[in-house]
Amino acid sequence: MIKYGHDITCDVKIINYKQMKPELQRRVQRYGWDQAAGFYDASWREQLRSAQERMLEHADLKPGEKVLETACGTGLVVFRAARSVEPDGEVWGTDISDAMIETAEELADEQGIQNVTFQRMDAEDLKLPDASFDVALSGLGLMYMPDPVQALRQKYRVLKSGGRAAVVVWGDRKNCGWADIFPIVDKRVASDVCPMFFQQGTGNTLEYSLHQAGFEEVELNRFPTTLHFESNEHLLTAVFAGGPVALAYNKFDEQTKEGAHQEYLDSVASYRNGAGYEIPGEFVVGSGRKL
Repeated sequence: MIKYGHDITCDVKIINYKQMKPELQRRVQRYGWDQAAGFYDASWREQLRSAQERMLEHADLKPGEKVLETACGTGLVVFRAARSVEPDGEVWGTDISDAMIETAEELADEQGIQNVTFQRMDAEDLKLPDASFDVALSGLGLMYMPDPVQALRQKYRVLKSGGRAAVVVWGDRKNCGWADIFPIVDKRVASDVCPMFFQQGTGNTLEYSLHQAGFEEVELNRFPTTLHFESNEHLLTAVFAGGPVALAYNKFDEQTKEGAHQEYLDSVASYRNGAGYEIPGEFVVGSGRKL
């Protein structure tokens, strides 16, 4: 059995994410990212840098601005944004996971970054005032939300008139060489782990979602990337323990883990480069303005 917090228990063999109610989806995401928090920063910091840089270019942050990032994780984007808005600007980071917020706060203290605030909060129901931010960001978080358009509408609501939004998501599944992680885990839990993961990155879906949320002057930019992993251990830790399948993976017995590991390594064998891997991927950045 998998226990999702104190009040949700699901049989890992029968859970069906496609039929799961949004409230349960959010709790699954919350406790799943609690499991991944300890592995996420070290596993993905360099792999996601190009996506974060491109999103921040679209955001065009300026000193003195007030910035929000939802689904902020361990603060990878928040800390970069905080340096861009110094000396008088500030950045707020929200995430549905308690462990992610705690880790981000610890890292902020370690790095001496003082112009940041972190709070646990649902991106689809932001407990923040209307028209209170200059810029709203989401670095690879929109894919996990049951209602991505609602999450974008919340960004629109908290932006001031003239405010800017920039988000980045993974691109089309066929362009992401690491994507077999989902079916490999799915068949061991008889469910769909993150069934809508690639939806926003397919075609012009993200552009449509931004327009649906009210944004104008919408732009979309799709670009390829290469994910470098130094070893089998680095890759397996990142995709199994440090990402969206962490909750299910944490409940696998050792035999199941070993089988999943080998199947996944076989799926990316063509990307092997010496002791490590160079795996293709794709990102999509979308931006818009609240007029």
